[in-house]
Amino acid sequence: MTTIKALPHEALRRLAWPVRLTRAGMVAERITRGFWPVWTILFALIAALAFGAQDRLPLEAVWIGGVLATIGLFWALVRGIRRFRWPTAAEALDRLDRTLPDRPISALSDSLALGGGDAGTASVWRAHVARMAERARKARAPAPDLRIAARDPFALRYAALTALVMAALFGSLWRVAEAPGLVRPGAGAVAAAGPTWEGWAEPPAYTGRPGLYLNTLPEGPLELPEGSRITLRLYGDADAIPVTESLSGQPAAPAPDAEPDTATVRAVEFDAVQSGRLTIGGAGGRDWQVTILPDAAPTVAITGAIMREADGTLSQPFTAKDDYAVTGGRAVIELDLAAADRRYGLAAAPERREPLVYDLPMPITGNRAEFTEALVEDASKHPWANLPVKMTFEVTDGRDQTGRSATVALPLPGRRFFDPVAAALIEMRRDLLWTRDNGARVSQILRALTHRPEGLIRNERAYLMLSVAIRRLDAALAQGRLSPDMRDETAEALWSVAELIEDGGLSDALERMQQAEERLSEAIRNGASPEEIQKLMDELRDATDNYIRKLAENMERKGADEPNQQADAGRQITGDQIQQMMDEIQRLMEEGRMAEAQELLDQLSRMMENLRVTEGQPGQDGQRGPGGQAMENLRQTLREQQDLSDEAFRDMQQGGQQPRGQQQGQGGDRQPGQQGQPGQQPGQQPGEGSGEAQDGQQRQNGEGGRPDALRPGEGGDRGSLADRQRSLRETLRRQEGALPGDPSDERDAARRSLSEAGRAMEEAERALREGDTSGAIDRQAEAIENLREGMRSLGDALAQNQPQQPGNQGEAVGEAGREAPHDPLGRSTGQSGRIGTDQNLLQGPDVYRRARDLLDEIRRRSGEQMRPSEELDYLRRLLGRF
Repeated sequence: MTTIKALPHEALRRLAWPVRLTRAGMVAERITRGFWPVWTILFALIAALAFGAQDRLPLEAVWIGGVLATIGLFWALVRGIRRFRWPTAAEALDRLDRTLPDRPISALSDSLALGGGDAGTASVWRAHVARMAERARKARAPAPDLRIAARDPFALRYAALTALVMAALFGSLWRVAEAPGLVRPGAGAVAAAGPTWEGWAEPPAYTGRPGLYLNTLPEGPLELPEGSRITLRLYGDADAIPVTESLSGQPAAPAPDAEPDTATVRAVEFDAVQSGRLTIGGAGGRDWQVTILPDAAPTVAITGAIMREADGTLSQPFTAKDDYAVTGGRAVIELDLAAADRRYGLAAAPERREPLVYDLPMPITGNRAEFTEALVEDASKHPWANLPVKMTFEVTDGRDQTGRSATVALPLPGRRFFDPVAAALIEMRRDLLWTRDNGARVSQILRALTHRPEGLIRNERAYLMLSVAIRRLDAALAQGRLSPDMRDETAEALWSVAELIEDGGLSDALERMQQAEERLSEAIRNGASPEEIQKLMDELRDATDNYIRKLAENMERKGADEPNQQADAGRQITGDQIQQMMDEIQRLMEEGRMAEAQELLDQLSRMMENLRVTEGQPGQDGQRGPGGQAMENLRQTLREQQDLSDEAFRDMQQGGQQPRGQQQGQGGDRQPGQQGQPGQQPGQQPGEGSGEAQDGQQRQNGEGGRPDALRPGEGGDRGSLADRQRSLRETLRRQEGALPGDPSDERDAARRSLSEAGRAMEEAERALREGDTSGAIDRQAEAIENLREGMRSLGDALAQNQPQQPGNQGEAVGEAGREAPHDPLGRSTGQSGRIGTDQNLLQGPDVYRRARDLLDEIRRRSGEQMRPSEELDYLRRLLGRF
């Protein structure tokens, strides 16, 4: 070991302070390791006394604890003294030397053993010593190692320290002075000190007000929050310090009996709930006139109308207030049975359900005395979704006082399904959750729904899932009453199938696009290579195109059902602009401008989240020309032909005939002798139909909806119908000869279709004159179809002859995007003025899906009995034909 004396004076002078600091650190280490049990026991003992353990434990337990604490403290102190050894300067120097490479301090005390007379050897030795001295000058005192985890594996020192800190914050360290009084042979120290007292006033924690030490407060008025805890400790004879109070509202308790000349310690505790007086008698007593600050109940109000997000999530803003702080709240939602439309599956009495309860969100930071928040929850799967409910908000404060809002009646927001099959499944799910008595009815309707799934349920997986659910439901019904578990399982299965049918892969497409964005963002942060950038950009382009396509398919269904939710004006962004943004992102990444690329990618992500798809806007206002006028004329001819076909059909009903297609078995399961009118019930006479159809027909007859000669029931003049058919055929022939546009295949196809329509009209006229109304209707339907085909071909021809307008193709529009105009049937008006879009909907790989969607829409509308009878007749004829 290197000694101090062996070092040169200059080296010793330079190492003086590092050695002192190292030695001090070694002293700290040895004190910590030897005496940590001492302060651990002291900290625990002080914390116990400050929290008043001596008042809550029996006297014998206090004595035993005190004796054990004294013994433990004495043992720890003796153990530490025996193990402690003061570090020497040589030990400090050696500790300092060990922190340096090659032990330079030890090298300075060495001497040359051999070759001292050789000049070369001496020169090398001096260079070595100089190098070691230079290293020694860089010595720094090492930090002391105060870790004693190996000696205290249970971290008792930390537990005792935590208890001491808690006692300093929430206890009373003054109570440690009571410890000598616990060891007394008789009257002891308390009697010697004379009667005295201590008092505290602790407001409720939720008020945020500090506690008050009554001994420091002068007499006079005193304000305390309601519910403050008053604690008094009286030392001395039982009758030496009388206490009177009128704050608790309770009768005064008699003082405990005590032997004369016996010192006691008494505790008086109560809650201040009313204004009054607190008096402490005896020497050093006080008198306060206490005013209790009332704690009013909290209030809450529902502000604004409830909102429903696209995914069915509800959002209801509210405002809450309190004197101090609102500690919690909840929203209670109950079914408004009186306001429910008790038809179909809701006609039965519902099963009893507990109110739907949601916890109200509370501010994480800031003041809770007054705040505004919004309840955001998803109740789409609840049985009451989209049914009338009553909603009440409740909030509580620290005293458990409750405030309630006014009850609001509203339909419980939930996800809406626009696909007719998905909507039907959700309705069956609702009926099943309404009451298990609807199980047989739900099973019957579901089996009818899957009887002929072709063209109705387009997703094979959805059909299989629905079939499994039906079989499990039927098996449960066959065993008796449907169990709640099976009911909930079936309801969950119906929800999954409805989501699969409704979304049509939209969720998967969105998830894939988001994953592609995340991967590209990660590549930006990690500095990807150009090849990786190209690959990730291609993936993002493919995912974005797929998402827009899926979104467009869903908007085709939703656009017709939610026309009021479409905005009238706003900013548009086309598919080409999306591609330009992606190209710009790729260019910025390849140039190394990663921050700009990340910002543009975030902008693209936000835009895609708010994306909805609309069809292109029509051309400039007034862009009609000869083509637009020709399309308008053909559209008018089509409407007149449809009206004429409707009148012929009603005339046939009055005459008792059936269309030929129904005479040949297209009437389905109708019995012989029944009329073929769609929607007619068994046993009805010709012309009776449904009540709504009869009302609509009577309104027409009474209001002069058509010429008297053509009113049904009055011997409609077939000659008049034939004359109108001939006039319409001549009009079409003139329109056929004046078709606008340059010669093209599409224009020739339009001419051929119009020629076929004229031929069908001529045959319909002949049938009308011969009294064959059924045959006339078939020929009129053929003419209508040829007219539509001719208009489509003419529209394609006109579209080729005019320049492409920006936005003619599908556009991605923000939430405030402008929608293309729609006709009364919900179809977008094309640029050339024809019915339908500028795109040929019968092209592309998804022709059959489009046809199924149209058929589903016709079925849905034909089931809405509130529509006019003429429209219902027309829709039912379409169903019978196709």
